[in-house]
Amino acid sequence: MDGKKILKRSLSIAALIMVPLAVVLTAAGLRWDIAAAAGAVLCCVHFFLAFEKRAPSARELVLAAVMTAFSAAGRFIFAPIPFFKPVSAIVTIAAMYFGGQTGFMIGALSALISNIYFGQGAWTPFQMLCWGLIGLAAGLLNKKGMLEKPVPLCVYGIVSGVFFSAVMDVWTALSAEGGAFSLARWIAALAASLPITAVYCVSNAVFLLILRKPLGKRLDRLKTKYGVFED
Repeated sequence: MDGKKILKRSLSIAALIMVPLAVVLTAAGLRWDIAAAAGAVLCCVHFFLAFEKRAPSARELVLAAVMTAFSAAGRFIFAPIPFFKPVSAIVTIAAMYFGGQTGFMIGALSALISNIYFGQGAWTPFQMLCWGLIGLAAGLLNKKGMLEKPVPLCVYGIVSGVFFSAVMDVWTALSAEGGAFSLARWIAALAASLPITAVYCVSNAVFLLILRKPLGKRLDRLKTKYGVFED
């Protein structure tokens, strides 16, 4: 099953379960953000199951685990510099060589593992989904050769930064004042986070330019040498 089909099925499953769950939770006086987090988890779980169903080889699992650890370690190392992180760049480059499905796994697990240090919470599924989708999209776009040159790759880094910030601001809006979503609150959160988003977009572009060749060469060599992640 390719990335596009997995994405469509994941969103469908999440919607079918999340909407009734949201109604039940709201009727019970609970928070909408719990339902939204549950929907994000359901999307991620379906990707995990689809990856497992593909029966990846031991070498593919090892390489995916190494890239996940590398991505999480990058977030740890740059922790003293707020919002300047290499996670999206590493996930993007890994997905370019290993494919969108593996890119989703690396992105989602990077959030889960690194949050052992940064703190787990209901925001974790949102981060998992965001970085996972960034990896998925990078894999799908590079399948058509759209991210091979520096300029489109940097543009993708900037767009992914805006996407990550916009989705995480949905969580910000949901988590405020009882968990009910407010469009005005979301727009206010977007406006307030513009400086943070700008730093994040710049960091994505910078890390992509720095890591594109050295990391890409090694991943391409490993892929060719061991015959892994072939279509």
